[in-house]
Amino acid sequence: MVKLAFIGTGNMGSALARAAAKSPDRGELLLTNRSPEKARRLAEELGAACCSNREAARRAELLFLAVKPQMLADVAAEIRDVLDGRERVLVVSMAAGKDLKTLRALLGNQPIIRIMPNIPVCAGEGLTLFCAGEGVTEEDKRLLRSLLAPSGMVEELDEKQMDAATGVSGCGPAYAAMFVEALADGAVACGLPRREALLYAAQMLRGTAAMLVQSAEHPGALKDRVCSPGGSTIQGVRVLEQRAFRAAVTDAVIAAFEKKF
Repeated sequence: MVKLAFIGTGNMGSALARAAAKSPDRGELLLTNRSPEKARRLAEELGAACCSNREAARRAELLFLAVKPQMLADVAAEIRDVLDGRERVLVVSMAAGKDLKTLRALLGNQPIIRIMPNIPVCAGEGLTLFCAGEGVTEEDKRLLRSLLAPSGMVEELDEKQMDAATGVSGCGPAYAAMFVEALADGAVACGLPRREALLYAAQMLRGTAAMLVQSAEHPGALKDRVCSPGGSTIQGVRVLEQRAFRAAVTDAVIAAFEKKF
C-alpha cells in the first residue's frame, strides 16, 4: 500500500486517479488542483483527501504530476525544495513533450517516470506509454503498472521512441473519431438514422481493434478475410486506395511526430 498524490485532476489526471483508486497497491490518496472544487468532488468520489501542492509533495511516496506542459515549470518551482528535502519520492510526469532530462532539471534527483496516456484511459480502454529515468527500480515499474492497469494497457519503451509511439497512441483517437464520423456520414447518406450509424461504426471499430489485439493478426490479413471476391468490401477498399487513404493516415502520424509534441 503506497501513499499517492495527484497534482492536477483534469481529464487525464482524474482518469488515472480513478484507475489508481481501484488498485490493491493504493494507500492514502491525495488530490490537488487549480480549482479546489474540482479536486473536492473527485476526492468525495474516490474516498481521497484534498491538499496543497506542497503538502502532496511532502506526504506522497508516489507523486503524479498531471499538469499541462506549460504549467509544469511553475509547479516544479513550487515543490522543488520539498522534493529535495525528502529521501525518496517516485515522481510520475504526464506533461507532453517534457523529456526525462528536462524533468530532472526541473524536479531534482528523485527517480522520475515519464508517461504518455491517451484519452481512452477515461473508458478503461486506454494505452499508457512510459519510460523510466535514473534510479527507477523494477519494483517502481511494477507498482506503476498495477496502479494504472484499470485504465487499460501499460507499456514501457525507450524514450527515443516516445514521440513516434505517441503519434499513434496519443493522436490516433482523434483520427479514429474522424473515421467513425465519416463512416456514419456515409451510412446516413444511405438512409440509416444518425444515432444507429454512429453506434454501429464505433462498435465496429472497437470489435476490430479487439480482434487485432487478441490475435496479433496482421491487419492486412484481416482485411483480406473480409474482402470476398467480387464483393462490396473490396470495392470500398478500391475507392479508399484511389483516394490515398493509407498514405493520408501515414502522413498524419508523421506530421504529429515532426511537431515533437
